Amino acid sequence: MIPTRRLLILLLLAAVPLAGASLLPLLIWLALVYLAAVLVLVASDVWLTPGPERIEVERLHDNRLSIGADNLITVLLANRSQRPLSFTLRDEYPYQFVSDASFISGVLPAYEIFEARYHVRPNQRGDYRFGGVVLRYRSLFQTFVRQARYKLDADVKVYPNVLEVRKYDLLARKGLLFELGLRQARIFGSGTEFERLRDYTTDDEFRRINWKATARRGKAIAAEYETERSQFVMCAIDTGRLMRPPIANLAKMDYVINTSLLLSYVTVLKGDHVGLLTFADDVGSYLAPKRGKGQFYRMLEALYNVPFEPVEADYGRALGYLSLKQKRRSLVVVFTDLVTLDAARPLIANMARLAQRHLPLCVTISDPNITRLAGQETQNSNDVYQRAVAEMLLDERQIILDTLNRSGVLTLDVPADKLTVSVINTYLELKERGKL
Repeated sequence: MIPTRRLLILLLLAAVPLAGASLLPLLIWLALVYLAAVLVLVASDVWLTPGPERIEVERLHDNRLSIGADNLITVLLANRSQRPLSFTLRDEYPYQFVSDASFISGVLPAYEIFEARYHVRPNQRGDYRFGGVVLRYRSLFQTFVRQARYKLDADVKVYPNVLEVRKYDLLARKGLLFELGLRQARIFGSGTEFERLRDYTTDDEFRRINWKATARRGKAIAAEYETERSQFVMCAIDTGRLMRPPIANLAKMDYVINTSLLLSYVTVLKGDHVGLLTFADDVGSYLAPKRGKGQFYRMLEALYNVPFEPVEADYGRALGYLSLKQKRRSLVVVFTDLVTLDAARPLIANMARLAQRHLPLCVTISDPNITRLAGQETQNSNDVYQRAVAEMLLDERQIILDTLNRSGVLTLDVPADKLTVSVINTYLELKERGKL
């Protein structure tokens, strides 16, 4: 128990008659009676104030916390006494997390439940551990504060951002994917499964005219067919040193992993097969392309704790391994980064070789610092030097991307906050155009 200011003031008031006892000895008896009354007050307060055992505490959160997202943590307080309690609590969340509330205060009514809510934002994937919940509440007469610690220690795993997957699922059901910046495309193309009839346009192929419907309606009618849903998508993720630098507190690789997961979820919803390859100087993990949400969860488990490797990526070994494993034509999305033209030559050569059988897409995250420096106004010679170097790096990066394009490789170089939307929209566009 911790004494309050009120109790300390009450005890200090006893010093007044004690000081006067040197002049009037009877005042010492008054001081003793006063102190006895204060002790009776404190004893009554202890008796009437509910003990920690009358309060039940429980912590609720998702089984999988998401990296880089605000994860809701709820602490339930149940008051099993007839006295309302004014409290302050602190949940011992992992110190690596960023929280929007260190302390939560409130009033817990008698025989009711209070929901204390706050959010944590993990910036790294992996295993973590919650501690207990420390609760402080004032006594009935506010002469002391009682403190109790409830043992709610529990392990928790931080996964890639599964909250974005749930958000996508919810908006998809409501037909509101445009709120995420995603296109809603029904896949019509050069498939063989009949979908519908519509008016013929000059952009349609002549062989798409349905002659029976044309004769019946007296105007040209074209048939549309739904693209077959047996296509394959492979996500190849570079886990080497170039993917370690952070952007807004998250490593580039974590942005890539989040994007890969949502792409895989969209892919399985479209009925396609999706697979995974992680690599650095050697192949890390490989999942053969499969359909269904079970494949999504397998990818989630495979990616939840993928480590960084402080080495250069070996594109020849990784993409050669992929070519041996995946014979069927696939959309191969390679997530990596670019530095210089000399360093990118192995990537260019192996991606061009991959393009002979597959449809490769090289995805990179543009560096916001370089973009900012290239567009800054120059005030002195140091600014001029920084801008010149930044422009040189951007020019060399563009040369690499153009070289990949001339080799039959699709490229996507976007900021981190637009990565997921851009990759998924590219997949949907390629599927709609029948390029897979």
